[in-house]
Amino acid sequence: MEKPAFWQNTKRYYDLKSYWRNLFGCTVYKLQIDAGFTCPNRDGKVAYGGCIYCDGRGSKLRQQGPLPTVSRQIQDGKSHYGKIRGAGRYIAYFQTFTNTYGPVNHLKAIYDEALAHEDVIGLSVGTRPDCVPDPVLDLLQEYAEHRHVWLEFGLQSIHDRTLRALNRGHTAEQFLDAVRRTAGRGIHLCVHIIAGLPGETRDDTLATARALAALPIQGIKIHCLLALRGTAMGRDYEQGRLTLISREDYIGTVCDVLEILSPGIVIQRLTADGYRDIFLGPSWAAHKLDVLNGIDRELARRGTYQGSRFDTGTAEPKMR
Repeated sequence: MEKPAFWQNTKRYYDLKSYWRNLFGCTVYKLQIDAGFTCPNRDGKVAYGGCIYCDGRGSKLRQQGPLPTVSRQIQDGKSHYGKIRGAGRYIAYFQTFTNTYGPVNHLKAIYDEALAHEDVIGLSVGTRPDCVPDPVLDLLQEYAEHRHVWLEFGLQSIHDRTLRALNRGHTAEQFLDAVRRTAGRGIHLCVHIIAGLPGETRDDTLATARALAALPIQGIKIHCLLALRGTAMGRDYEQGRLTLISREDYIGTVCDVLEILSPGIVIQRLTADGYRDIFLGPSWAAHKLDVLNGIDRELARRGTYQGSRFDTGTAEPKMR
């Protein structure tokens, strides 16, 4: 496979920075927003306690006291990027917990508040696949007619046994239904997955990647599994009941996933780290640049790119 010319970058995958530069002709930054949402997996609507890897504290802003308004967070974010990197355009990223979990009129009010700011050209809304009823999708579709809109689904795995073990509170079929109902609305879909989940092999992770490669999604975030103090998974790690993925296995798995995905899918993230005060492991995950460089070197060693093994004949997967 030759590197796709439309990427217009020096990487072996289609990163988000390149995608936005190609689309808008300038650098675009995400402004992280905590709008005070909770999660149906915490408040009892679906379950209590949340996912076993989540510490439940929310953003650093939330830990500091009453949340600033959405407008204040937008202004502060723009000031930060303007000072250190120069002017650009911005996406309002509603990140913390489930950002479609509320009445539609409330969602419209906070999304409108963010979009009212100069140079905010769109939205990125993080949520769960069981929290996007049609009225919410209708609202996002209205924005997508004039703005750049991403909807980010936390999936983590396509395997129901894993979702149950993680206490996710939703099924793979609910995810597929949400993708089907979102497709064709002009909304860009980004899906989050985790490599190194308890009980999963590399083949299990690649099955998740193949499932996503067969769906009408436009972006992906790949995370390594993190053990955080104060979580159920963190306790398992501290007590020796959980072994985390090695750096070498993680890099190899990520490269395998990239090769399976369509060359048109935007790679929004390839690793993750946790809050320093509660971060337990794996220790290598604290060095993000080293991990990213390792992925680049492994792809170069293989002589492959994102999409090298993409199957253009794939159809929507059947769950097992």
